[in-house]
Amino acid sequence: MPDVSSPRAQLIHIEVDRRLGHEWDEWNGRPLPGGGDFSARPGLFFRFAALTLAVATAAVALLLYLVGPRLGALWAPLPGVLWVVLAVAAGLKALYLALVAGSFYGKRNLLPERLLERGPYLQLMNYTSLIARAFGRRDWVEHAAIDIYNSLALRRGRVVGKGELLVLIPRCLSKQALDGVLEIAGRYEVPVFVATRGQLARRVIRERRPRAVVAVACERDMMTGLRDVAGKLPVLGLTMQLPNGPCRDAGIDLNQMEQWVKEWIGNGSSRQ
Repeated sequence: MPDVSSPRAQLIHIEVDRRLGHEWDEWNGRPLPGGGDFSARPGLFFRFAALTLAVATAAVALLLYLVGPRLGALWAPLPGVLWVVLAVAAGLKALYLALVAGSFYGKRNLLPERLLERGPYLQLMNYTSLIARAFGRRDWVEHAAIDIYNSLALRRGRVVGKGELLVLIPRCLSKQALDGVLEIAGRYEVPVFVATRGQLARRVIRERRPRAVVAVACERDMMTGLRDVAGKLPVLGLTMQLPNGPCRDAGIDLNQMEQWVKEWIGNGSSRQ
């Protein structure tokens, strides 16, 4: 239980333009699998990412096969040139996925952040999510993708000031989780913002101009948030457990949140 004598962070509500939880509009009201815990091994993402790249390459190859004769009528060597371009692009995509996997499993980032967790990896996450949705594995694949993203981002060893870090949370946290977040943020003197509508980071970031963000959301909203924000500034994404379904009484790993806050503002920055 949170220590009631500890300082609590101020909780600021904001209204923005995209409703949080809209990704769950099709939910039928039944209990979610695993009690709303979509934890998955990172390998699940890499398998679906490889499938995503293969599907994308196959789709372009099919299109080129169909329009190749017409292109050849314009310039005879053109279809051959495009097939070579496609082969090179496919090879580069495979190499990129191998570098992402090597960075994650090898414990050392092999690419700069603008080419990794704050660059093409964000798009790879989203396209892979589309393929995973077709197989009914969306939430698990997204959870694995976010875990990989967090590992890559943490490895940069970034440190910011207490006033330069923001904690962003949704309104659907359980009272216990909310109290825990406020206690942690208060102890480290980090402001907490709660968004009642989505694009949860844009307005806050524009007004506060932080150097880093710890965001809390379900896998579906987290993917949208990372896509919108992570390319602009460093973000860590803490996913939730949904024991009572989406958008209410969500739980989070408070120990993980405190560890992230402590790492990003430096171990000596907490109030003793």
